[in-house]
Amino acid sequence: MNDFKPNIVIFRCNFCSPPGAERAMASKFKDSFRPIVIKTSCTGRIDPTFVFGAFVKGADGVLVAGCPPGDCHYVTGNYKAGRNVLLLKRVLSQLGIEPERLMGSWLPASEAPKIVSSVNEFADKVSALGPLTLN
Repeated sequence: MNDFKPNIVIFRCNFCSPPGAERAMASKFKDSFRPIVIKTSCTGRIDPTFVFGAFVKGADGVLVAGCPPGDCHYVTGNYKAGRNVLLLKRVLSQLGIEPERLMGSWLPASEAPKIVSSVNEFADKVSALGPLTLN
């Protein structure tokens, strides 16, 4: 299990990260996981089936990263995403998947160190859970 590097899918808002910030942040991620970053127009536009699809296709963890409350380009998209994350955690639990494998993070791009820290902490949690096995 020491060699386990979880696949982490990160759905992130296109508006809460300036150009170039993603590359700078990714260079500070720990080498203990494999990030797959998917840009969306808004986290509120992430269909719940995208999250389920990520797990089915091999993700060990999914992170939804969006703008902080009150800063959404589309006004309420991050609130919708937050509700969806809570709902999805309940559904994952009912499906036998640890809800800790899904996380919502709402931080502005200007706080890149906090974003990197949040992603690295999530990766550590998912690593501790081990590989996701679906029946």
